[in-house]
Amino acid sequence: MLDILVFLGSVRTSTPPRPARLGERVARACTARLTGMGLQASLIDPLDFPREAAFKPHFAYAESRAPEALDDLAARITAADGYVMVSPEYNHSLSPALADLLNHFGSSLFSYKPSVIATYSAGQWGGTRAAMAMRGFLSELGCLPVSAMIHVPHAQKVWDAEGAYLDGVDAERWQGYLDRSFQQLAWWAQAARDRRTDAQAVRPDAFRTHPGERNAP
Repeated sequence: MLDILVFLGSVRTSTPPRPARLGERVARACTARLTGMGLQASLIDPLDFPREAAFKPHFAYAESRAPEALDDLAARITAADGYVMVSPEYNHSLSPALADLLNHFGSSLFSYKPSVIATYSAGQWGGTRAAMAMRGFLSELGCLPVSAMIHVPHAQKVWDAEGAYLDGVDAERWQGYLDRSFQQLAWWAQAARDRRTDAQAVRPDAFRTHPGERNAP
């Protein structure tokens, strides 16, 4: 069974906009739909992974010295087959909370796996401008986004706090919309897993020792 992590890109618990933690509704709905498709899906909430006030990524700690929460999440990222990144829009870009959490981990944990971009808003645009910035960010991280994306305007009118469809919402149409991205994710995730587990396959790394190995001659 493919293992998919759904990252919630928000730590805000206050209002406005209302309701609070609007992104949690989107993330829960994505997790439920992936599970309904027969995938193993888990929600990653940054509030569940406290980090030090001064930024220090997981890979900067000596072995066995990283905080337990970061170690646990690093192991889950490594084991996963794909990712769904759920984010609101901040100044035409992804949320600082999502960028902060992901920046704690090296690209080697995410690399050669696909991702889905899912953005949302309380207004009419659905976070589409954030999605454009996320393409470059996630590609550099190593988990290349699939071509289909998810944009949810007026998310508070689609799902309740548990990620269930509200009365009057065309659930079948929304599920078809989500499935377009998630089916691409599952296809690429399976293909990448098959390649990663092929003993004859050679995995080309961007660099082996230090980032300077990326440099042109």
